Amino acid sequence: MKNNRRNFLKLTCLTSLGLASGSLLKVLGAKSDISDNSNNNNSPEQAGRRRIQQFNMSGYAAPKLETVRVGFIGLGSRGPGHVSDMSLLEGVDIKALCDIVPAEVKKTQKRIESAGFNPALYSSDAEAWKKLCDRDDIDLIYICTPWDLHTPMAVYAMEHGKHVAIEVPAAINMDECWQLVETSEKTRKHCQMMENCCYDFFELLTLNMARQGFFGDIVHCEGAYIHNLLRSNYNKNGYWNMWRLKENANRRGNLYPTHGLGPICQVMNINRGDKMDFLVSVMSKDFMMNERARNLATTDDFYKQYVDKPYRGNMTTTTIQTNKGRTIMVQHDVTSPNVYSRIHKISGTKGAALKYPLPAKISVGDRWVSDEELKSLEKEYTPAIVRKVGEMAKKVGGHGGMDFLENWRLIDCLRNGLPLDQDVYDAALWSSIAPLSEWSVAHKSNPVNVPDFTRGSWKVNTPVNLLMEKGGTTKVLR
Repeated sequence: MKNNRRNFLKLTCLTSLGLASGSLLKVLGAKSDISDNSNNNNSPEQAGRRRIQQFNMSGYAAPKLETVRVGFIGLGSRGPGHVSDMSLLEGVDIKALCDIVPAEVKKTQKRIESAGFNPALYSSDAEAWKKLCDRDDIDLIYICTPWDLHTPMAVYAMEHGKHVAIEVPAAINMDECWQLVETSEKTRKHCQMMENCCYDFFELLTLNMARQGFFGDIVHCEGAYIHNLLRSNYNKNGYWNMWRLKENANRRGNLYPTHGLGPICQVMNINRGDKMDFLVSVMSKDFMMNERARNLATTDDFYKQYVDKPYRGNMTTTTIQTNKGRTIMVQHDVTSPNVYSRIHKISGTKGAALKYPLPAKISVGDRWVSDEELKSLEKEYTPAIVRKVGEMAKKVGGHGGMDFLENWRLIDCLRNGLPLDQDVYDAALWSSIAPLSEWSVAHKSNPVNVPDFTRGSWKVNTPVNLLMEKGGTTKVLR
């Protein structure tokens, strides 16, 4: 059963979506489009240059939903935690749970039984996730499946009248990025990538400090995802059907940029006053993944299929320049034996911030502030969302509470008819760094233009609102 999971979902995407959209085969085949680009000089940002914005989803407030009826697709890793979070929130009705593995559905159902939820269960059937999206008693589809299924499922859900929350990354190629944008604009349904790191407490603190001018003009920011996943990538009982290993074995670039990138894009008002112009990516060779595959294959034939694959290198460094002349650096390394780091660095004309290594620090001029001064700054600049639900978020947990914060905020915005903190343009842009970096790496680190998914609206879009002058009404029930 487990061995059929990814294939059946992919087949379902082809069957159901292919009938509804003539461009689906292009979307699902866009991985090869990037490979094709690697063999010529046509950079992938060419796609979408002639497209016209149908409707500006930045700042869009959908009609209020007194009760947000939610269906979840994907309950293997991230999904169950989100289900538990939602079960704690006022005005949420968990209507349906879906996963190809029946045991995962049953296990997640049991987590919320005591809260009084009685969701419909979908599993095994190749049409399962589609049937969930077809229901007319669901407002929000929450997608926590392998990466290559995120966009096909999100597009289908939006086309069937649902708002969408997608785990990161929202898309894995440029065609998918554009398809998310165009579908959200056409349907006027929210499409939020659930970048939880935007809700980490220090990231929210520095965002508020930047908003209030503490750092002066922002000059440069850095983010990263440096996390040793070598062992778990080769664990047969880890990622379902080895899906994450397959991504790392066949794609060469900055494959997972959004954790470090999301918070600094909000600090720099990217898509809302500034935009990315172009990027350059440099990648080391693979020093470890193929070697591990070879070693494992000596005692287990299962791993022979992963020997001599075109693995991405250990470290990828991507440098981006914005329209206002500011710079961003984003790194990716999930192989080397490093201490975990997302790097959150802000450099301005008056001050700077740096997280990782811990503890996080703030500097004024060329000196770090003292611990006492830092506590004073935290007291002054802690944003409203943290003051309101921060302590509860820490108790609930989930990456220190940021998972709960992002879920509370999503539901509160939907219930109060407010714009979301992250819109479809953010989902597309932050996700696009991966395929764009693949192109740059394949072309000896040549620069590649970053598409403007807002089609010019970045000039008028307003920054993310931290004041919470509206909303904030959703209670935590338990």
